[in-house]
Amino acid sequence: TTGDAIIAALQVLLALRRRGDSLAQARQALRKCPQVLVNVRFGGGVDPVEHPAVKEACARVTEAMKGRGRVLLRKSGTEPLVRVMVEGDDENMVRGYADELAKLVSEVCA
Repeated sequence: TTGDAIIAALQVLLALRRRGDSLAQARQALRKCPQVLVNVRFGGGVDPVEHPAVKEACARVTEAMKGRGRVLLRKSGTEPLVRVMVEGDDENMVRGYADELAKLVSEVCA
């Protein structure tokens, strides 16, 4: 199978080609944000990503960040893990929300 990073790299190259930009030019406009990734192991029949409490919490966190960040929850394709990723402009906020969501996912899976 093709890894996520290879696909991401190809998408970047395609976008650069379409815009006529070099990687150096595109990099100048890039703004880095703190990102926290927490892996939560799960098993059993519960799909934590689709659980109503998890969906509600993700929506609440997204609303609370008001366009200053994003939340992504997804199941790993190769391991029994849910990847909880939060990124935004404030590292403490990002860490707090990532930990909160990871704890909820863990509780739902218990």
